[in-house]
Amino acid sequence: MKDNDDTTLLAARVREAYEQAAPVEIIGGGTRRALGRAPMGAPLSVAGHTGIVAYDPSEFVVTVRAGTPIAALEEILAREGQVLTVDVPRFGASSTIGGAVAVGLTGPGRPYTGALRDAVLGARLVSGTGEVVRFGGQVLKNVAGFDVSRLMVGAYGTLGLLLDVSLRTARRPEAQAVVRLDQDWPTARAALRRWESALPLTGASYAGGVLHVRLAGLAARVAQARAVVGGEVGDSGVFTDLRDLRGTFFERPGDLWRLMVPPESPWDPEDTVIDWAGAQRFWRVRGDATAVYELAARLRGQAMRLFGADRSMGPWAAPPPAAMALMTRVKAALDPRGILNRGRLYPDW
Repeated sequence: MKDNDDTTLLAARVREAYEQAAPVEIIGGGTRRALGRAPMGAPLSVAGHTGIVAYDPSEFVVTVRAGTPIAALEEILAREGQVLTVDVPRFGASSTIGGAVAVGLTGPGRPYTGALRDAVLGARLVSGTGEVVRFGGQVLKNVAGFDVSRLMVGAYGTLGLLLDVSLRTARRPEAQAVVRLDQDWPTARAALRRWESALPLTGASYAGGVLHVRLAGLAARVAQARAVVGGEVGDSGVFTDLRDLRGTFFERPGDLWRLMVPPESPWDPEDTVIDWAGAQRFWRVRGDATAVYELAARLRGQAMRLFGADRSMGPWAAPPPAAMALMTRVKAALDPRGILNRGRLYPDW
């Protein structure tokens, strides 16, 4: 992997854009450009800003530049018998760490190993004025009392151009097994309730009358869990496809939504995939989004639009006025002229 520090160049480009009040679209590997609203501005690539800034395996922390491909980072960690602590989705070979943090999605392991936000320990970024600031710096650390490094997760690049990020790592599991069980969803959910606190689960998904369970950890414990779960040997590719939103289900026509709901929530809609042992539901919908938001509200959950033909619709519904006012204050402090990925998350934001 090439080691290349483009900090000076990127900061200069943002500073110039700030002075001209000219929006820029931050692009890494380009694999996530279809997510969110269509942003305004001239493309500004961070794909050449690559490499490991610091990595001490004994500390279980790696600091990596934002343009680094996820696959390249994983290869380096594998040499030390380590992995990232979370499932990081990628939508192609060029998917970068910076893009993953910007969108903030976490794969099937989310209920068991935590969210991507939990794995972020710090960051260095270029603010909307072109200033290079490390996480925890006096200027940014205290913006509305938030930890800015974690604010970057899921901000779609609207709060700063990410230069590098520090992430937690973990030992690679000794063993992993995927099990398939043919059963209805109520039976599957009841089994998952029994297993969740007792077995080394790292994934549980359900679709088309089939439950897939992923186990990982010490070899002896995985073997014991395998005996408890029963079923047949499953395809590990199920969880890779689910992590990366690929395969037959995700390629069907219609808008792709994800609903985060209580795991015990009933589920009537067809054309769905259940993940996170019930807490995440992927739903293919054609037409008006009203039905999606109504269902999410009825289930006391939240809806997020992932992909669709209408790029004027953002990933999230507009937050309540008080929350939007607070978010706008943070945005104004970090990007006062609104030049970074303008419109990607909310209109003119």
